[in-house]
Amino acid sequence: MCPPSNRKELSHERIVDAAARAIRREGYAGVGVADVMKEAGLTHGGFYAHFPSRDALLAAAMERAGRDGAARMSKNMAQRRAEGASPLRAWVEAYLGDSHLVGCEGGCPVSALASEIPRQSAEVREVSATRVQRLLEAVQQALPATADEHAGVAVTSTLVGALQLARAFGDNPQGRAVLASARKAILDQYDHEAVSTSQ
Repeated sequence: MCPPSNRKELSHERIVDAAARAIRREGYAGVGVADVMKEAGLTHGGFYAHFPSRDALLAAAMERAGRDGAARMSKNMAQRRAEGASPLRAWVEAYLGDSHLVGCEGGCPVSALASEIPRQSAEVREVSATRVQRLLEAVQQALPATADEHAGVAVTSTLVGALQLARAFGDNPQGRAVLASARKAILDQYDHEAVSTSQ
């Protein structure tokens, strides 16, 4: 058997993992403590041994969802970079890919939750704003050096907005067409590395 401290840590991780999936699947408002605890395989009564409040759980879930999403993006981008894609193309194709269209539960929490963030507690908004900032910075780093200082915001807004619109249509030709249009618009305007290497 695990020592009590290790069991508690493992239980805590299961709760945060379940909540991270739940916020992307159901939104902040759809996350109930009882449901998260059940999904984690624990009893509702044990919740307060891990978190002082539901908002503390939501903040931890957003942080975990952001880290997990960033790790998945890095893995997908590395594959595309190995195939010769520019950093920006790798970002755009991974973020606006068909798998992200259907993978809300395991995808970027910013695209899943952006419209809900302003209505959350200060604790949850602070963690969420940090995730948004990290997304902006990651996209800016993927842009060519020639891109101006505002390009990161413009591209990130297009990525998040296009994914939200595509998900509104669903996993169908209309949803995939939104993603394809956004990919083309971003890459045509900003993927200068691809243009220069092809000449």
